[in-house]
Parts: sequence; C-alpha cells; structure tokens
Amino acid sequence: MLESFVVSINHVDVALFYMINHGLQNTVFNVTMPVITNAGTDAFWLMVCVGLFIFGGEKGRNVAILGMIALLFGYVLSEFIKYEIARPRPYTVLSNVHLLTTMADYSFPSGHSVAAFTGCTILGVKYGYLFLFLLLAGVIAFSRVYIGVHYPFDVIFGSLVGVFCALMVLHFEENILKAKNKIIHKLVE
Repeated sequence: MLESFVVSINHVDVALFYMINHGLQNTVFNVTMPVITNAGTDAFWLMVCVGLFIFGGEKGRNVAILGMIALLFGYVLSEFIKYEIARPRPYTVLSNVHLLTTMADYSFPSGHSVAAFTGCTILGVKYGYLFLFLLLAGVIAFSRVYIGVHYPFDVIFGSLVGVFCALMVLHFEENILKAKNKIIHKLVE
C-alpha cells in the first residue's frame, strides 16, 4: 500500500514538473529564472547576513546571527535528508527536460528552497513584510523546478524545512542572544 502511494505521488510530481518545466517555458523566464535561482544559494544568504551584521546596527547584528544559525541548521538538516533519500535529479532520469543548469548532488529536498525560506522567514518576522519575503522565497523555489533541477515536491519539502529551521531558531532567540551577549562580554573583559 505504501509503495503504491509513493508511486502515485511520484507520478503527480513528474506531471507537475513537466507542467512547470515545459508548460510555462518562455524567453523571459529562460533569462530571469537562472538569475533568480542564485538568491537561493547559501553564499547569497551568507552575504545578506554579513551585510546586516556590518550595516544593520544592533538589530541587524542580532538578525544576522539568528539567520546564520538558522541557515546552518537548514543546511545540515537538508544535506542529511538529501543523502538519506538519494533522489536523482529530474534531468538525470527524465527525458526531454528543459535544462538551464546542472547540479552534482541529489534532488530531495531542494537546498536552495531551504535557504530561501529560512532567510526570508527570519527577515520577514524580524523586519515585517513576511508575506512579501515568503513570496520572494516562493519565486526562488519555483525557479528550481523551471530550470530543471528539482521536482515540485523537492521544493515544497525544502520550503517547509526552511520555515521550520527559521521558526526553531526564532523560538530560541532569547537564549541565543543571551549567549551571544555573554560571549561578547567575556571577549571585552
């Protein structure tokens, strides 16, 4: 029974993949999606955190620390899941994929979606405009399917992991910032 459920889910995932990857194909997306997808890299979010840390005042430093911890948590969790599940990327097993880039590792979950939703959730909660930040993260996640490197369920699960990691870190925000202040106080002494 579980096996037939997984097969059914996979059929839906493949159908949705082709609907997005082929059905929405156009020249504007072919140019913009490979650029937008870069906003889901851990390097991009690390630069955002460094920028907040340097230029964001006390609040920015705190948000940067929370963001870096959440991103690290999301990275470790998603990499663990990725290698446990070991789902091949769509372009390695499906024919006729509209491929705009390639990736070397496994597909599930989408690390770009994890990073985008982690970063956008932290920023949205701490600075407001949560809906707009989540919309941005959703576009980044969508780009992963459009460019041919993830199935829709990869990015959906990655998005959930990202939100979970951000909310977990925000739940422990007070403790994290107290620890940060203790460390800084000991360094200054």
